[in-house]
Amino acid sequence: MSLSYAVILFALTIATGVVWVADRAVFRRARIAGAEAALRQFDAQARPGTAADDERQRLRERLIRAPGWIELPAGFFPVLLAVFLLRSFVFEPFRIPSGSMIPTLLVGDFILVNKSAYGIRLPIVDRDILATGSPQRGDVVVFRYPVDPSENYVKRVVGLPGDTIVYRDKRLSINGRPVPLAGAPDYFDPERVAYTRQFTESLPNAEGVATHPILIDDTRPTTMAPSVRFPFIDRCAWSDGDTAVTCTVPDGQYFMMGDNRDNSADSRFWGFVPDRNLIGKAVVIWMNFEELGRIGRFR
Repeated sequence: MSLSYAVILFALTIATGVVWVADRAVFRRARIAGAEAALRQFDAQARPGTAADDERQRLRERLIRAPGWIELPAGFFPVLLAVFLLRSFVFEPFRIPSGSMIPTLLVGDFILVNKSAYGIRLPIVDRDILATGSPQRGDVVVFRYPVDPSENYVKRVVGLPGDTIVYRDKRLSINGRPVPLAGAPDYFDPERVAYTRQFTESLPNAEGVATHPILIDDTRPTTMAPSVRFPFIDRCAWSDGDTAVTCTVPDGQYFMMGDNRDNSADSRFWGFVPDRNLIGKAVVIWMNFEELGRIGRFR
C-alpha cells in the first residue's frame, strides 16, 4: 500500500468516523427525542388496533432513520475501519507487475503480504512500535524501492546484515561458500516462447535451508554495473568488467535478488534495502485470474 493510498484511506476512515460518532452522540439522540414526542401525539390520537400499531412502527422507523448525508458515510465507516486496520497491521494484497520473480511468482499473481512478520508499525508515520521478527534468507519480501519509495518491489532475501555476498559467473556465494544448486527441468517461458535453465537453490537460514527455484539465462549478459550511486556503495566492489560483484551487507540492511536472475533489477544494481523500507513477507498467492491453479502457498 503506497503512502498516498494509505493517507487517502486514513482520511476517509477519519471523516466517516467523525460522522458516525457525531450521529450516535448527538444527531441520533435528537432524532429519538423528536420521535418520542411525535409518537406520544400519535398515541393520543390513534385508535387502538393492529393497523395503528403497524402505522406507529413505520412512523418510528421513519423518524429515527438518519438522513442520507449521515447514513451513507456512517454506514461506510465500519467497513473502512476494518479495511484500514487489516491492511495496516495484518495482511495487504499486492499484484506482481513484472517477471523478476519467475518462476516463483508470475506476472498477474495476486499475493498476500504478512504485515506483522517483521514488526508492528504505526501506519502513515511508519514508526516501529513492536518487533516481531526479522527477515531470513529465502524470505520473499515486499518493500519500498530505496531509489523511489513510492514504488513497491518484491524480491527474495539472500543477504543479511554482516553477510558477504558474491555473485560471479551467474553463481551466488554467501560468506565464502557457494550456495548449492540442484538441476531442475528447463522452464518454458510462454512470452518468449523459449526455454530457460532452471535450478533449485538452497539458501542457508536459521531453520536450515530455504529451497526455491531460480532461472539462469545463458543468452543474457552478466554485466552488473550499478544503475545509481546508492548508500553504502563503498561496501560493494565490481570486478571482471562489472560481471562480478562483492558486497558486505551493512547493519540494518538487506541484499535482495530476484529468482529470475538475468531479468531482475535488484541489489546487484541499486544497493541494499534498509529495514525501515520493509513492508512484509509474501506468504500466499490468493488469486491469478488466468491460472486459478496457482492459488495457494509458495516457497
